[in-house]
Amino acid sequence: MSGTQLSSAAQMVKCLEHEGVEYIFGIPGEENIAVMDALLDSTIQFITTRHEQGAAFMADVYGRLTGRAGVCMSTLGPGATNLVTGVADANMDRAPIVAIAGQGATTRLHKESHQILDLVNLFDPITKYSVQIRETEIVPEVIRKAFKFAQAEKPGASFIDFPENVADTKHEYIEPLKVQAPQFPVAPTGSAERVLSALENAKNPVIIAGNGVIRFDACDELRAFAEATNAPVATSFMAKGALPSSHPLSIGTVGLKAHDLVAFGIEESDLVICIGLDMVEYTPSFWNPNADVRIISIDASAAEVDTHFIPEIGMVGDIKDSLARLAQRAEKHLDNKVADLHDSISEELNAHADDNHFPVKPQKIICDLRAALDPEDIVISDVGAHKMWMARMYQAERPNTCIISNGFASMGIALPGAIAAKLIYPERNIVAVCGDSGFMMNNQEIETALRLGLNITIIIFNDNKYGLIEWHQLREFGRSSHIDVTNPDFVKFAESFGGKGYRVEKTEELQDILNTAMNDGTVSIIDCPVDYSENMKLTARLKTLSSPLNK
Repeated sequence: MSGTQLSSAAQMVKCLEHEGVEYIFGIPGEENIAVMDALLDSTIQFITTRHEQGAAFMADVYGRLTGRAGVCMSTLGPGATNLVTGVADANMDRAPIVAIAGQGATTRLHKESHQILDLVNLFDPITKYSVQIRETEIVPEVIRKAFKFAQAEKPGASFIDFPENVADTKHEYIEPLKVQAPQFPVAPTGSAERVLSALENAKNPVIIAGNGVIRFDACDELRAFAEATNAPVATSFMAKGALPSSHPLSIGTVGLKAHDLVAFGIEESDLVICIGLDMVEYTPSFWNPNADVRIISIDASAAEVDTHFIPEIGMVGDIKDSLARLAQRAEKHLDNKVADLHDSISEELNAHADDNHFPVKPQKIICDLRAALDPEDIVISDVGAHKMWMARMYQAERPNTCIISNGFASMGIALPGAIAAKLIYPERNIVAVCGDSGFMMNNQEIETALRLGLNITIIIFNDNKYGLIEWHQLREFGRSSHIDVTNPDFVKFAESFGGKGYRVEKTEELQDILNTAMNDGTVSIIDCPVDYSENMKLTARLKTLSSPLNK
């Protein structure tokens, strides 16, 4: 295309194609019309959403599932500020994302002007890279740098501010920059030797696996390392499935503030090996309150500074390589008593499979949901009381099959996230698991899913209130405050968009309704009344829980 004159907007689209972008999620506006026009001649599919927050969440989950930066776009001002929550969520959850916003002409940025905000500084605290394109010539460099930063470990968000007059300016075509990433360095041999020595001297080592294991595609290596050492594995909310829940060395999920069964495993351990664990996944003060736990950190970068997280050894480098090397030489701890927790945890996770109490207990909903899905099917959990139950009880057998936002932990992610997941994996069942309040935050994206012809199931844990907040209020003050809401008829709501709606009226119906909904070939909503009196029952029981390891 040498000698061809292109607008900066068209140049940007060529660079996005070069980066391998499949989809851009967003809403057209006046200040991004040049990009929208250029996309008509592109291989990139623009997914028109109903709200910019939904677009950002779609890009967020796309990035988390693929490891490639999801892209979202808005116009200036309120369009850009609507992106903020989703961008912040992606950045804190280590999902690669590139957000692009139109902007007013550079001739009016220096003064008070319609819908003008300093977007670069607005996005700077919630991104790894925030920049404005001021000249046509720099478009290829900015796009390459934005993707490089977003996708580099630890992944996160990049933001590009694109003024409308710059987007319209024509220039001779410039070839996009070569897409490349340096090979991630391996950990020094000396640190591996120190880890092996510490393992040799430990009696009951325990592994806490974080999302970094999944990002580095190191789940097979995690399993080999765990089996080589006979070290039981607890996963964070964001690493569910890194080791199958059914594996005998799986001891459940960490991340709850409460003292759960898995906490006894950490207490009984004399060496905790944190692998790819970001501090935001499981605050160390919860599991190391006295700062006296012996810790090994195996990660791609040096450990965060935290009073309760001071590793005795840090093995810094490619996680996949580190685990493979350790597994080859590690010795098995045949008498590791913490591994005995697996049976106790499995028994509890399946205890409600035949419970037909109505309204439905959250444990039962999750049992039936798990039974309805194949191991590779994907659930996207929204944030709320149901998230705590999903994180604790949903038994993931594969990585990235139970997506939970636990860094920024924003409500409203499940439905947009399910749309992105279905675009990536059209052959899998995709279920958005929502509370009624979280669902109402981005329910308009039902229209987006229907317009795209997607088969998505949405199950709503319906209690007509902000259930998680009530849980905290009752635990702290013994009474609730301002948490009640009134919901629409979710069945009619689904039908009004052209989808299907179901209401669970007997617990025995749930399994059949799930199976029917997943085979509808469209967007289906299941309204499931939930008995959240189980929340405080769990709180009370965990306070008196005793370790099964001491029996």
